[in-house]
Order: sequence, then structure tokens, then C-alpha cells
Amino acid sequence: MSTDTVIHADVHAHHDNGPLKVFGFWVYLMSDLILFSCLFATYVVLLPGTAGGPTGKDIFELPFVLVETFALLLSSITYGFAILAMNKKQPSQVLLWLAVTFVFGACFIGMELYEFHHLIANGMGPDRSGFLSGFFALVGTHGLHVTAGLIWMAVMMIQVASRGLTSVNRTRLACLSLFWHFLDIVWICVFSVVYLMGVAL
Repeated sequence: MSTDTVIHADVHAHHDNGPLKVFGFWVYLMSDLILFSCLFATYVVLLPGTAGGPTGKDIFELPFVLVETFALLLSSITYGFAILAMNKKQPSQVLLWLAVTFVFGACFIGMELYEFHHLIANGMGPDRSGFLSGFFALVGTHGLHVTAGLIWMAVMMIQVASRGLTSVNRTRLACLSLFWHFLDIVWICVFSVVYLMGVAL
């Protein structure tokens, strides 16, 4: 078998494995869903355990969190534009929309870090009560996922800029799209269960 035949077989294998990789990523997302379900359940159980400390109504600033939420939701829309550009085979537009998405995601993480720093600096860290432990665990885990998504996005921007919209890059961008939209859905649940219910109770 010639070298050209081997290379052609490898390229053909990459094309064939694309749908399988996306399916495998769906399986990963389902495992992540179990993780977040456990964290939500833990938070709800620990919610009454304030140990005489602050409750959600005392510490949550809803206007601030609304801005944070809109930043992440807008990033989901701009990532959708990146996928549309990918389907039209426009790598420059893909890079543009990925960059815009990255900025919105970075703003979200920056605001979350500010909120965490503000709470800890005022003696309301995760060691203060069970409620705050559950809060930091749930919101912090989501923040770590968004951070991982931003790193992945930066790598993909480099890959697209250097190699173009190859079949491998298209599959990776599709998987990142699933991951990013999944995090948006999880955040809507966090916003509803943690912040909206926290202010209302």
C-alpha cells in the first residue's frame, strides 16, 4: 500500500468519525448533566442551613446578575452566528464571531469572579454556612466549565486561523457549540433556582 493511499485512508477515517465524535460528546454532556443535577440537589438541601448568617435575599444583587446573565445569553447567540458562518465556509466570519463570543464569555467570568471576591472579602465565603458552601460549589463549577469553554474557544480560533475550516475543525466547533449552549441552559437554571428564588424567599 502506498503512502498516498494511507494518507487518503486517514483523511477518510476523519470524515467518517465526525458524527461518532459528536455522539460521544453528547454522552459526555449527559454525564455533565448528572453532575449539575447533583449540585442543584445539594444546594436545595443546604439552602436552609444559613447558620445564622446571610440568606440569598441579603447577598444577591439581581441587577448585577441580570447583566451577567445577558452577557452569557448573548454569547450563545453570537456563537450561533459563528456556526452559520462555518456552514457558509467563511473562516474570517467564524473568527470574528468566535472573538465576540469570547469577549461576552470573559465578561461573564469577570463578573462572577468579582461577585465571589466581594462575598469572601465581606466574610461570606463558602466556609460561612452550608447555604454558602452549596452556592459556591454550584456557581463555581459552572464558572469552571465556562472557563474551560473559553480556553477551548481560544484554541479553536488559533486552529481555524492556521488551518482553516477543515473537517476536523468543523467537528470540534460543533462539539464546542453543544458545550456552550449546554452551559447557557444550565445558567438559566442557576439564575432561576439560586438567584430568583433566593431573592424571593
